[in-house]
Amino acid sequence: MERVGEGGLLGQVKHLRSYTAIRACHLENNYPIDELCKLLSVSRSAYYKWASGKTGDRIRENKAIAELVEKIHNERPDKGYRRINDDLRHDHDIHVNDKRILRICRKKSIKSTIKYHSHGCTRRAKTPQYIAENILSRKFHADTPNEKWLTDVTEFKWYEDSVVHKLYLSATLDLYDRRIVSFVISERNDNSLVFMTLDEAVNANPDAHPLFHSDRGFQYTNRTFHHKLEKHGMTQSMSRVAHCIDNGPMEGFWGILKREMYYGKRFTSKHEPMRSIETYIHYYNHKRVQRNLGILTPMEKYALYLAA
Repeated sequence: MERVGEGGLLGQVKHLRSYTAIRACHLENNYPIDELCKLLSVSRSAYYKWASGKTGDRIRENKAIAELVEKIHNERPDKGYRRINDDLRHDHDIHVNDKRILRICRKKSIKSTIKYHSHGCTRRAKTPQYIAENILSRKFHADTPNEKWLTDVTEFKWYEDSVVHKLYLSATLDLYDRRIVSFVISERNDNSLVFMTLDEAVNANPDAHPLFHSDRGFQYTNRTFHHKLEKHGMTQSMSRVAHCIDNGPMEGFWGILKREMYYGKRFTSKHEPMRSIETYIHYYNHKRVQRNLGILTPMEKYALYLAA
């Protein structure tokens, strides 16, 4: 579909009620159309064009875009106008600017779900066995896959009557394509959770020797964990104390995941959040386009590198 201008649909949506009222008053009471147009502040030519039932190619295209916007929103209400526009480009080859999609969303009362503040569950070690320097130093750009990995653990809750239960998600994120390299879900936030996450990442990428960055959680300052990294030829890096932004992209992923999958829901069994997390991470890696990746999904970005 070719590029679409700013007019057409928005004008019709704005004045649709006025056009309908003018026609009704004219047919029922024979009021002059010219006077009715002046009274309701609409142009005569616009009204007559609407009344004729004839719409040009551009207006038809605009209506089609509005229908797609509603379809995208209904499928994933968490998407704001920028992400909706990204989907239009990626999935439908429709190129319009963000302001236009914002206006359509406003006219149709389309809003994304509210973003909540995420709360981490990192517990710093009281007596850390190993502390690494912040080698990453907020250099969040990577030129190749498996050059820089980030990791962290976050918490989810599910309810059995009034009893609160917790699940913990440990994940590894690649800074090149922002794909989730590995993840493990457990009822315990312990060393085993983090060790298994690393093992899965290594099994999936046996030739990878990335810079491996984390916060100073007790699992990451464990000397056994450091030895595992050394064994796989990885260099360890850690955020400074009380500097969450040092692991910013990982924290950002937690925020995205919880806003789009978790907040506003009440899970009543352990399997519900587990299935939701697994389904969402597959969606994130394979279907969720990102503007900073050039309107590509993480796996598309990764595949393009491999193809090159």
